[in-house]
Amino acid sequence: MSRIGKKPVALPSGVEASVSGQTVSVKGPKGTREFTATDDVTITVADGAVSIEPRGKSKRARQQWGMSRTMVANLVTGVTEGFKKELEINGVGYRAAMEGNNLKLNLGLSHDVIFQVPEGVTVTAPKQTSVIVEGIDEQLVGQVAANIRAWRKPEPYKGKGIKYVDEYIFRKEGKKK
Repeated sequence: MSRIGKKPVALPSGVEASVSGQTVSVKGPKGTREFTATDDVTITVADGAVSIEPRGKSKRARQQWGMSRTMVANLVTGVTEGFKKELEINGVGYRAAMEGNNLKLNLGLSHDVIFQVPEGVTVTAPKQTSVIVEGIDEQLVGQVAANIRAWRKPEPYKGKGIKYVDEYIFRKEGKKK
């Protein structure tokens, strides 16, 4: 029995949810998001909450139960609060700056990296050494942050590179004489 799936997703004030077939549409102050569930679950909206129930006792139905509930909860969080990932740049001469809708990264390569920001995500560089990725789609925000980080992952000796703010870099000791 799914402990996560059993809990209904509460809809805060200002958020509306509607179900048509297997598609849940959630509208809130930050925008509208949709999720299409598989045929293994039943989705209902009642009493200011979205409930998900499995159809049958198959293993796949039980798997989709908890996952579908989490996806609907992420829709509600996205349209009310939004999602945010913060990146930190460490290294001498490494910096970031916004140029229009592009993020310009100077990462010690032979050229500057111009990262085009996709639609649906807001990227800001409040300081030269920090980048903030925000949006209402958790998957897209995480993917954009991972793509920016992939240009120069943090290395274990000096910690140079792009890392998440809450990420811990396991440090190694250098060579000894």
